[in-house]
Amino acid sequence: MKLFNTLTRRKEEFVPLEEGKVRMYVCGPTVYNLIHIGNARPMIIFDTVRRYMEYKGYEVNYVSNFTDVDDKIIKKAIEEGVSAEEISTRYIAECKKDMEGMNVKPATTHPLATQEIDGMIEMIRTLIDKGYAYPAADGTVYFRVKNFKEYGKLSHKNLDDLQSGFRALQVSGEEQKEDPMDFVLWKPKKEGEPFWTSPWCDGRPGWHIECSVMSKKYLGEEIDIHAGGEDLIFPHHENEIAQSECCNGKIFAKYWMHNAFLNIDNKKMSKSLGNFRTVREISQQYDLQVLRFFMLNAHYRSPLNFSADLMEASKNALERIVEAGARLKDRIAAASVEAASESEKELLKTAESFTAKFEEAMDDDFNTADALAAVFELVKFANTNVTEGASREMASAVYEQLIRLCDILGLIVERKEEILDQEIEDLIAERQAARKEKNFARADEIRDLLLEKGIILKDTREGVKWTRA
Repeated sequence: MKLFNTLTRRKEEFVPLEEGKVRMYVCGPTVYNLIHIGNARPMIIFDTVRRYMEYKGYEVNYVSNFTDVDDKIIKKAIEEGVSAEEISTRYIAECKKDMEGMNVKPATTHPLATQEIDGMIEMIRTLIDKGYAYPAADGTVYFRVKNFKEYGKLSHKNLDDLQSGFRALQVSGEEQKEDPMDFVLWKPKKEGEPFWTSPWCDGRPGWHIECSVMSKKYLGEEIDIHAGGEDLIFPHHENEIAQSECCNGKIFAKYWMHNAFLNIDNKKMSKSLGNFRTVREISQQYDLQVLRFFMLNAHYRSPLNFSADLMEASKNALERIVEAGARLKDRIAAASVEAASESEKELLKTAESFTAKFEEAMDDDFNTADALAAVFELVKFANTNVTEGASREMASAVYEQLIRLCDILGLIVERKEEILDQEIEDLIAERQAARKEKNFARADEIRDLLLEKGIILKDTREGVKWTRA
């Protein structure tokens, strides 16, 4: 299995630190509002990476945090006249609802920054003792960037260029820094803000230290994979490396994975452009499985453009998979022959080649677009070869294969059993009776009536089937 490592800028063979186990940290959202579709991309992508690792037999310890103390959370709390904790608690719950809708598995651990303050104070103290950090007169603690000689190794930025750029942009009020590049580990409280007591001042942690501490606590000093959106490479992940490696004296993460940006109608998503889309808004138009399919239909390192046309195409494509699954279930239920014939056994060997193609795509830096192409080859095979006379063994084998591959991608093939209104059930029953009595005019009339109500009927050998329009 190969993955693209941002640190080395090349694809590398994945070799875990500990055989059979994967330690993986994914930066989670700052919880001050409903999550947007930009947040959804890394959630879906790295959930799929985890699922594939588990399919390959790895035991994955998957940690993804919630940033529940931040300027945006505090601003929202002040606007609403409530506590920051109330805001973060509300939006963590909402985020989990959206994650469930996208079929994102809960992390092994979802740590909260506010519950790990003691660990942050301890790490900051160690960095000060080792000469990598210093407190200023007002109690702010800064990290000494120039003392970490490898600073810039993830973002591939040259430290001298960075320093000259920062000098040109130096912010007034930061004269207490030894160097403009130094970043905050701890900052003093402001009036009305949540705070914690530390040896330097009453205040709260800087953003970067939070992830370093949570990763260390739940995964150890060295981890296999650290992942997130490409917007986090610099400065967030660069600063995490600096803090962690200076504190622990070890390589922080072996592999770094980053997904590319998501645009809306070829423009960057922003509130000012009015093209900001939350996952909740999308869920009012589409099943969130459609959003998941849309995200997986492109390579995670490619920029992705969100549009109504592409979502419609994703909806139709996903429906093809779901319909193939429903047909296979019908074939299993209606089969009159149990065991596969010799010719069917040969066909099943062909079907297995689609699993090999799927794995080949996923082993090549998690190429989900090509993995989906293999799924569609299986769908085409099923529609062509698992016909009405198929054995139960044949239909079951292909169905299980489809379920297994889709499950790795987090796509749910089994259509939810939906209960219709009694009125609609009665109309379907009346139409069946009319057909039996050869009253086709009434049967057609009822079909049109049901269509007006958004119910599409399909007559099959297994009986009448319905779907929503």
